[in-house]
Parts: sequence; structure tokens; C-alpha cells
Amino acid sequence: MNIQAIKTRIYNEHEDLISFLIEYLPGTLSEKSIVVVTSKIVALTEGRTARIADEVEREALIRQESSWALETKHTWLTITDGMVMASAGIDESNADGKIILLPKNSFRSAEEIRKKLMEHYHVQNLGVLITDSRTIPLRAGIVGVALGYAGFKGIRDYRGTPDIFGRILKMSRTNVADSVATAAVLEMGEGNEQQPLAIVIGARIDFIDQIDIQELFIDPMDDMYRPFFENISDEDIHSTKDDFSTNN
Repeated sequence: MNIQAIKTRIYNEHEDLISFLIEYLPGTLSEKSIVVVTSKIVALTEGRTARIADEVEREALIRQESSWALETKHTWLTITDGMVMASAGIDESNADGKIILLPKNSFRSAEEIRKKLMEHYHVQNLGVLITDSRTIPLRAGIVGVALGYAGFKGIRDYRGTPDIFGRILKMSRTNVADSVATAAVLEMGEGNEQQPLAIVIGARIDFIDQIDIQELFIDPMDDMYRPFFENISDEDIHSTKDDFSTNN
């Protein structure tokens, strides 16, 4: 898999996104390419910005953008667009004084972008991936995540197939969309790189016209980690850290 991050000028709010993409994408796109677009410029296209005067307004906005929200000592922990994320994905970095929200519907935006780019570049198999960043529980740093995508299967399902020893796999699935997003965001950067676009070529994915937008989502009540976080205590966390330090 080859990933080419693309440096651009600063994208302006309400600018035409397709014209911007054509300005910076290569003159031709290969069949089975994936065009990666950071969610920030999709949100700017939609005018999904706000100005807040204080923390009261910030909290109100976070709650408005979330289906569930919990204040923690570090940030707000929220469920937004079916994913756990900090502060409903509200972004204040590289935003020129405004807060940038998530796109209204990233899956729909990805499909609209895909259709227009397929028409412009005359390709039959094209993926579009809208990315953001997220934290992973018990891990420092952020990784890329797929907010929305179009043109390819977001998950590879191994259930019901044999492993190398012939045992039938019962739970194994690969999250393709988030895996590609993480790789792309690593190349695009999170600071002042000014690379909001990328092209992914040679990814081992299945290109399709109609995706299942529910394929990656898990009901919070069914999530396998839910009992763990309900029962963990501060004492357990510190005990684990002490054990790790002792053994290493």
C-alpha cells in the first residue's frame, strides 16, 4: 500500500470542495485509488463552525453535538456519530479563531465526493475516506479514524473461515476503514504540515458501489469493553502501573 499526502493552501470556509480537490489531486487517478480527505475541510465546506464565549457555551455545544456526554478530569467523553471521542470531535486547532465541528453526515459527504470525482476522472472503482483523529483507551497519543467512507467495504469478515490450522474463526474481523484512516493520518500529520488530503494506492480492499454504513458500529450495550470500564477503579489502574514498572 502506498500513501501520498498532499500539501495544499489553507482551505476557506464555504469554499467549493470539489474544485479544491481537483486543484490539488493528481491530473489522473488510478483505478482502485482511495482519496482521503480530512473532516475539517468537509466541515468548513458545510459551514460547520462556531464561536464560543466561555466554557458554558462550550459545554452546551458539546452536549448538542453528542448522543451521550460525560465530563472527565481531562476532557468531555462523548458518543458522537456512533463513536466514542473527546468533546464530540470539536476541534480548535488550525481553526483561525473558530471551533470546527464534525461534518453533518460524513458518509453522505463521502458518497457525494466520490460520485463527482468518478465523473471528473472517468474511473469506475474509487474510494473516498473522510478522516478524523481519536484516542484509544489506555494508550497515549491519537490515531486516525474513519468518520465516513464510500466505494469500498469498511470491514473484512473472517468469521466462518478456517485459520492456518483449519480451526473455524468465530469472531475475527478486520476494521479496514479505520486501518486505512490511521495509515493515512500518519502521513498527513496533525500539526502544521498543511496536508489535508492523501491518495492511497494498492490497499487490499474490496471496492463496491453500495456500502453498509452500519457495518463498523456496535451498540454500546453490546460492546465487549463495557463491563471492564464499569468495574475498574483508580486503585486497579495504579496497581497495574506498579506491576508494569516492576516487571520492566
